[in-house]
Amino acid sequence: MDKTYYESMEDAIERNRKKLPAVKKQLEEAGVKYLLSCWIDLLGIPKTKPVPMWDLEPLCLGKGPQFAVHSISFVPDLGPADPDQVMIPDLDALYICPWDTTQAWLFADLYFEGKPYSHCPRSALKRQAQAALDAGMRPMSGIEPEFMVLRHDENGKPVKAFDNDPPLANGAYPRRQAWGYDVEASIDSMGFLGDMIDVLGELDWDLHDVVAEGAYSQFELDFGYTDVVEMADRLTFLRVLLKEVAKAHGYFVTYMPKFTIGDWRSGAHINYSIQDTRSGDNIFGSTEGGWGDPVNGAVAGLLRHGGGLAAITCSTVNSYKGLVARVPGFEGGVYTWAPTHMTYGPNNRSAMLRLPQNRFCIENRATDMCMNVYLALAGTTAATIKGIKEKLDPGPPLGKDLYMMSEEELADAGIQRLPRNLGEAIEMFRADDFMKDVIGEGMHKSYCAYKDDEWQRFSVAITDWEVEEYMRLY
Repeated sequence: MDKTYYESMEDAIERNRKKLPAVKKQLEEAGVKYLLSCWIDLLGIPKTKPVPMWDLEPLCLGKGPQFAVHSISFVPDLGPADPDQVMIPDLDALYICPWDTTQAWLFADLYFEGKPYSHCPRSALKRQAQAALDAGMRPMSGIEPEFMVLRHDENGKPVKAFDNDPPLANGAYPRRQAWGYDVEASIDSMGFLGDMIDVLGELDWDLHDVVAEGAYSQFELDFGYTDVVEMADRLTFLRVLLKEVAKAHGYFVTYMPKFTIGDWRSGAHINYSIQDTRSGDNIFGSTEGGWGDPVNGAVAGLLRHGGGLAAITCSTVNSYKGLVARVPGFEGGVYTWAPTHMTYGPNNRSAMLRLPQNRFCIENRATDMCMNVYLALAGTTAATIKGIKEKLDPGPPLGKDLYMMSEEELADAGIQRLPRNLGEAIEMFRADDFMKDVIGEGMHKSYCAYKDDEWQRFSVAITDWEVEEYMRLY
């Protein structure tokens, strides 16, 4: 049986002891001098203390740097008199940095007093992946990362890195159609895109293409799927990698879902499937070539916990500015193609869950690049496995355009709207005892506390829109 999760720090160290000689040889032959062993914080951000190559062995055997994680990671459960957390690298999660081959990343799991630390998101995902493996199911995922490439103008204002249309005489920009798939836009961006393709090509991630997306200077990548733990590591590494490539061109990357009101939303759709550990077959597809029965239970599990899951997959105030049907002044059209309701349908892009026409997976479209991908995939895995085991019924699929349905039609169909803002999402997350069990009571409490504070700070902030709308009117 595959093993990915270790309840004992000593067992994790023994795993490394067996793998250490081969890993050391690989790193030495690659010319690596510095090690970045990274743990993941509550928001999904990697943290590290650089270590010289000569300390590889103590690092892998639990004698490397320790961290007072609770002092910096929004975790109030421990205080200054408590022991630190120990970082144990996962030698199956090694990446030599393509932008600087003297550096290597080792993703790590946090332990506290010999057990997995309660606020380690990577351990939470591993725990759910291990439970699935023990049941004969290997959770798999692909993610579609979207992002904006920006630069600072002469006044220090962030502007689109690729936007060649001159402003009108009044300083405004002309109304334009969507940038997506445009050949000239792609050619103009190839300096950055070419370097990005070359760097990603060294990682053997099965990169297929890059896409000029709907908004000016917005891009998407299409690369291969893998098991959920490795996919979470890949996305975390990618978020840093893209920033490093952009810096070399004088640009910077933002994963903020909505940069301006007229922009298309940047998402990060999760494509999720499950393999049978014995046969390797995707259980969402049947032997007759259509959808397999397990997909119905998986969809039902995700819908049952869709609101709580959205608090993780759409984790910021800004996330919910994109989960709307229509936007005034929207470049390229009025409709957003973003999900608005917790339902599912065959190839229905207005629904939270889509069953694509060209692959046997569940695509969760209510996601973006600000999510803690470890918690997102932990919740996804637990909900789908629960739905399959309990043979939950998702109800009939919806093939209608949700944007065109009236409130009465939606109510008659029993379709619930996605949370309208972060405050609503956190209330759903707080009330979902299942999600509490999935990530652990301590991390669930800390996540709610941090996001409550984020929502409250936004709720009392005075925005430019309010000043322009009300200051002279009343």
